[in-house]
Amino acid sequence: MDGVEITEPPVKRQKLIENDSSIADSSMGESLTDDLIGSKGIKKVEFVRLIGESLYSLGYKNASSILEQESGITLCSSVVTEFTKHILDGNWDKSLNLLQTIPGLDESVVKSSSFIILEQKYLELLNAHKWNDALVTLSNEISPLSINEKRVREFSMLLLNSSGDEVKPKSKSDVLLDLKKLFPPNIMIPQGRLLQLVEQALEMQHDSCSFHNSSSGGTLFSDHSCGRTQIPSQTLQLLQEHQDEVWFVQFAHNGKFLASCSKDKSVIIWELSHDGQFSLKHKLLGHKQPISCVSWSPNDDQILTCGVEEVVKRWDVSSGQCLRGYDKNDLGVISCGWSPDGQRVFSGFNDKSIVMWDLDGNELESWKGEKTLRISDLQITSDGKFIISICKENMILIFDRELGTERTIKEHSNIVSFTLSSDNKFLLVSLANQEIHLRNIDEDARIVAKYKGHKCSRFVVRACFGGLDQAFVAGGSEDSRVYIWHRETGELIETLSGHSGAVNCTSWNPMNPHMLATASDDRTVRIWGLNHMDLNLKTNSNGSAST
Repeated sequence: MDGVEITEPPVKRQKLIENDSSIADSSMGESLTDDLIGSKGIKKVEFVRLIGESLYSLGYKNASSILEQESGITLCSSVVTEFTKHILDGNWDKSLNLLQTIPGLDESVVKSSSFIILEQKYLELLNAHKWNDALVTLSNEISPLSINEKRVREFSMLLLNSSGDEVKPKSKSDVLLDLKKLFPPNIMIPQGRLLQLVEQALEMQHDSCSFHNSSSGGTLFSDHSCGRTQIPSQTLQLLQEHQDEVWFVQFAHNGKFLASCSKDKSVIIWELSHDGQFSLKHKLLGHKQPISCVSWSPNDDQILTCGVEEVVKRWDVSSGQCLRGYDKNDLGVISCGWSPDGQRVFSGFNDKSIVMWDLDGNELESWKGEKTLRISDLQITSDGKFIISICKENMILIFDRELGTERTIKEHSNIVSFTLSSDNKFLLVSLANQEIHLRNIDEDARIVAKYKGHKCSRFVVRACFGGLDQAFVAGGSEDSRVYIWHRETGELIETLSGHSGAVNCTSWNPMNPHMLATASDDRTVRIWGLNHMDLNLKTNSNGSAST
């Protein structure tokens, strides 16, 4: 229980005689067999008890009883069985008396368990409008335990102010679950323990699988193995509407839209249809300079576009209409982003400043860090607390909006770009020395993993997290290929060929672990999917391709 503190002398326990039957069967079969099974030396008695508990919790009570009879291994001692029955029947006084006789419980467990039982008893009395009995229970049974005094005060207020109608005791099965959390596992097996062990085994197999990228449960009848077929490695569609190099591509949060921006000064919003094909929804025109990046609003109904050293524009996704521009004293904009609530816009300028605007274009706040030389690649954490940007050639700035403090992450090579993980705990930093670093953004900012093999020395090349639980890293490369690494191990697991120019940016669909988009100097955006899809591509009249 929360706040449990033992201050009183130990509760008197009933002394048990050495040959008491409750002790004799408290070993639950261990005296019957000390056999070990399996190559790891698993105790047979524990294994059988886990199976019995699992059968019982699944509702197969007769099967559990038969298992006990045939194996000679009891699920629990007779006193624990009787105690469990009293709990489920709501016999609180009898269960309290039996609690004192259960071997192997220390005094702290007895007191905490007594509190749980008496709490239920008290709430049931209140619910039944038995005020005097409730007062007696509170004064003579709960208070003398001298634990969880805050909760005891709440009980008193309930008695003074409650009509009883709003008091809702727990179910008796929930009371039993709370008790199981307190009892040592050898006395009362935690509910669902066998299932928990199976889930842990599956999780370990998934973690050790370099290609695990499917949420399907698979089968328990064989070891887990995904294979390369779960990694998007086949071009499913070729989008060819841009007239110049495509510099940036990003999926919307809902995975239904894709935005690409280009040196041709346009942004294209692509829409994903039910048949898995993208079609051109809007071509956004109006920038006077090439467009370096875009940013989707939290609910994907608007999008920001950033012209190189120009302005930020906000667009309505449904209509394609430009809603507002954000600029300041003819300063050049380098980057942009959204507040988590979608009500404010951030922009990074080439005068070292970051500005926060309201949607109407009014400047709300401005920051100009002492360490900042140039604001590039701007991102805001999902709680709105931190603003992260590239502030020097080899340095990332993390600004705490609440405290007004700055700290930096320094690399030994020039930083090309970075992206923030969906849980706000990691940064994926692309470097000009042809490495990508996965960094923890806590105070230590340590390097968790490194990814190598791609080419990045002259251009802005971006990488992304992706796949199931963001278990992979996908990066572009100046050699026209796409590289995919296992995030945890750093193993290069796939190299994708198809583009004929440098691959500038990658974006993994956040709602589909089997869909990846890449943007290239060859003026195209490629949509990648699983390699068992149809490999034949036809170019449509609008410049896209279909399977």
